[in-house]
Amino acid sequence: MPIPDFASLSVLVTGGAGFIGSHLVDELVARGARVRVLDNLATGRRENLAHHPGVELVEGDLRDRDACRAACSGAAYVFHLAALGSVPRSLEDPATTIAVNVGGTAELFDAARRTAARRVIFATSSSVYGDSPTLPKREGEEGDPLSPYAVSKAMGEELARTLARAFGQESISLRYFNVFGPRQDPDGPYAAAVPRFFRAALDGRAPIIYGDGEQSRDFTFVADAVAANLLAAGAPAAACGRAYNVASGRAVAVNVLAARIRELAGGGPVPVHAPPRAGDVRHSLADLTAAERALGYAPRTSLDAGLRACLDYFWARR
Repeated sequence: MPIPDFASLSVLVTGGAGFIGSHLVDELVARGARVRVLDNLATGRRENLAHHPGVELVEGDLRDRDACRAACSGAAYVFHLAALGSVPRSLEDPATTIAVNVGGTAELFDAARRTAARRVIFATSSSVYGDSPTLPKREGEEGDPLSPYAVSKAMGEELARTLARAFGQESISLRYFNVFGPRQDPDGPYAAAVPRFFRAALDGRAPIIYGDGEQSRDFTFVADAVAANLLAAGAPAAACGRAYNVASGRAVAVNVLAARIRELAGGGPVPVHAPPRAGDVRHSLADLTAAERALGYAPRTSLDAGLRACLDYFWARR
């Protein structure tokens, strides 16, 4: 599918100071877009945007109606990546996760409609597949959610569909599967596996694997997630009102991932295992048929190439 000509277009990226959002900002700036970012900097960082002095950073919260409307004003496309992430965090504090990810998303969608944005591209999650045992995961075959985070993303998808039916608001939801890459935070209790494993290996510490490590994930390099956003912006109107998987289409066991990262980093202590975490699914693997047909999406970065990019990033910041 053709990617829009972003030259001189105004676009909004919510969560644009964060991990995935800042990579999307990089690509939009490279394509000549005038980029505004809405971010409360709870997990995003100013330094992720420091190399783009022309990007307008609006420090504000999704739950702030005035902030959302001001940020959306004049934007042709709204890329909605801001969220309170992490399954474990949502289990510890479900009310805040729902307030930000559902209430804040409602404010953002409403602001985009009232300011006449052409389309909203909404970042959702493979967690919406919940306890469905079916592999690969196909859109329309969701199970019951296993965490408040999963509930919040499913509600965001349904809200997008509802507003499309009510007002004709164009939106596309992208279900990310375990996105990884440079700038991903390796620290804190909610850090994802790839950056945690790299930090441990480079620091000479044993990485922690929750459960037996035979659980598998579909790891998606951040550049492929960015490409999916651009393709969603240019997809035909018939593609709107739906959610699409964004992934590599290959599953890797966590034990295998940890071993490869230790190898790339030059060794290190073997992993230690901790009890499984509530809310985690056993296996995750995406079917990409719908995304390929409707958006023209196909992953381009292998797991190994992505891990090498992460190694370079984390090594440079030791």
